Amino acid sequence: MVPHLTTALNGPLLSLEKRMLSDMPKIEHWFRSQWLEYASPFYASVDLRNSGFKLAPVDTNLFPGGFNNLNPEFISLGVQAAQMAVEKICPEAHRLMIIPENHTRNTYYLRNVVELVTIMKAAGLDVRVGSISPEITQPTRLETHDGKSLLLEPVVRTGNRIKLVNKELGDFDSCAILLNNDLSGGIPDILKNLEQNLMPPLHAGWHVRRKSKHFTAYNRVIDDFSQLLNIDPWLLNPYFETCGEIDFHARSGEECLAAKVEILLNKIKLKYAEYGITQDPFVIVKADAGTYGMGIMTVKSPDDVRDLNSKARNKMSVVKEGLQVSEVIIQEGVYTFESINDAVAEPVVYMMDHFVIGGFYRVHTGRDVDENLNAPGSHFVPLAFEKPCTLPDCTDLPDTVPNRFYAYGVVARLALLAAAIELQENDPLNQ
Repeated sequence: MVPHLTTALNGPLLSLEKRMLSDMPKIEHWFRSQWLEYASPFYASVDLRNSGFKLAPVDTNLFPGGFNNLNPEFISLGVQAAQMAVEKICPEAHRLMIIPENHTRNTYYLRNVVELVTIMKAAGLDVRVGSISPEITQPTRLETHDGKSLLLEPVVRTGNRIKLVNKELGDFDSCAILLNNDLSGGIPDILKNLEQNLMPPLHAGWHVRRKSKHFTAYNRVIDDFSQLLNIDPWLLNPYFETCGEIDFHARSGEECLAAKVEILLNKIKLKYAEYGITQDPFVIVKADAGTYGMGIMTVKSPDDVRDLNSKARNKMSVVKEGLQVSEVIIQEGVYTFESINDAVAEPVVYMMDHFVIGGFYRVHTGRDVDENLNAPGSHFVPLAFEKPCTLPDCTDLPDTVPNRFYAYGVVARLALLAAAIELQENDPLNQ
């Protein structure tokens, strides 16, 4: 199913997509040169927003959890990319242990792990799933919502290695460990100082990452890319500010937050005036670390963050793992004028190594064009690739399906490059 873009693609974004199509060889050469300098993350997903006048990433996840939502017809793209990604890190690998999140009751998430196992097995690896959850003390078979099954085995540490011990299946010791756990609560002792290869590395977890650092790196990427294409970087880049030392419960830091909101709204207003955009600017305030759509609110005025009611303060104060929010990023809000069956939608692009392998639309019938869609009640529609989005039709219109998806893939890879820079700078060996 292809989404309908409520706002006609015209003006600066139409011009931008035309530029991407005409300069495709230049763009792909530029990406190749970048990947010679930076090591791409093992995998990632990027949330995009398309307003018709702006196309920008709003979040980048280095432990993506929606492989079950990808179009199964294009699993071969994931398999090929997985082979290359594993070869770079552990060329001799023939066994792979996947360590998932601990929330074993989320059957949709488990279905994602099943799909990840399928991709890695098809890439030529012997794959088993090891759990570090305290609830998993013996091999446990769980069912997904659609009848698939997944065997979780408790991880055992021996010296500087982790392995699985199973009398029936035999012990399992792998050279590579694939983390599908974002480490929001910190690094468990069982994963510290291992001699095995961890993909992604531990410093990719949310105990280290900050969205503001990611978008600082993205600023640098977009500055280079916009010079390459001679375009306004704002068309691909959301402005942002940060506010640290905030305590929503104690109501401290509210004035700092309100001041930053006002600064950002004024910057956006100037850009809207420059491009003749009539919508009201807005910003998204969210926790600077963490995911799962928690700790997020839409703000259209500095007054919106002053004197929040207790429900709003509670919502903003805690994220995954019950962690308290003390740092927030104030990010330019990007409208989404894409819709499927009259419900607002946003594309999410999945990558492995530095290749686009698929994606889906996150759709929410209960949210508006200026709200976060990563919330309870959302559902997913696989991107309707007529062909992989890395193969645009340069002879056709910019807003035809393969060309629209090519633009998505370009912007997602720009965010992936920013994540690569971010990981290199966060690497303890480079400190």
